[in-house]
Amino acid sequence: MDLKDKVIVITGGGRGLGRAMALELAGRGAKLALVDLNQASLDETIGLCTEINAEARGYVADISDEAAVEKLFDDVVSDFGTLNGLVNNAGITRDGLFVKAKDGKVVKKMSLEDWELVLKVNLTGTFLCGREAAAKMIELGTQGCIINISSISRAGNMGQTNYTATKAGVQAMAVTWAKELARYGIRAASIAPGFIATEMVMSMKPEALEKVESMIPLKRLGQPSEIARTAAFIFENDYISGRCFEIDGALRL
Repeated sequence: MDLKDKVIVITGGGRGLGRAMALELAGRGAKLALVDLNQASLDETIGLCTEINAEARGYVADISDEAAVEKLFDDVVSDFGTLNGLVNNAGITRDGLFVKAKDGKVVKKMSLEDWELVLKVNLTGTFLCGREAAAKMIELGTQGCIINISSISRAGNMGQTNYTATKAGVQAMAVTWAKELARYGIRAASIAPGFIATEMVMSMKPEALEKVESMIPLKRLGQPSEIARTAAFIFENDYISGRCFEIDGALRL
């Protein structure tokens, strides 16, 4: 796919990896529909895209709400006239041990609320956005690509039962979509980042950050731009589908 003038939706596009991917794709000529819950963050990302003469629009939407997602994709197609791709990037964490015990007595359990909230945003939100993007591309007769942002944690990580379940799920959904949607000229793939120097990661305590870096064979955090370039590579290579790209500096949890 030649990205020039292609319309790409990026959820969680206001900051972090979403912003980095927006700027990378904008630099290659794509038109961006950026989705977030924070208008101010969206405005900032749009401003950065505008500085490099790219077209970008912002949409405030809750991706876990079916009606909101249906309206979102209706609005994107109405505004841009077409749809060529989606990056399912939006996600949240609510970390905590599955069961915490002290001296043989259970003192805390992961709450059902924290379990359901993470699944609602990360898994259901990805499902809804992927479904609506695919439906629009089929109806429009456009070939395209859907990228799900998974995580190194998809293999299992302490304190992240809810998050790992969703990140394994979005990777598996991309494989399923790749098989189901190929007949319509729609590809799907996923990216599993390791520890990336986003605002969230860089806000960790210095000693914790140092410990994380020491675990990574390349001895450094990844840069958001490195994930962004991976997304661009997937969009531009029309023979990529159904695969997960692990961008983690050789770290395996």
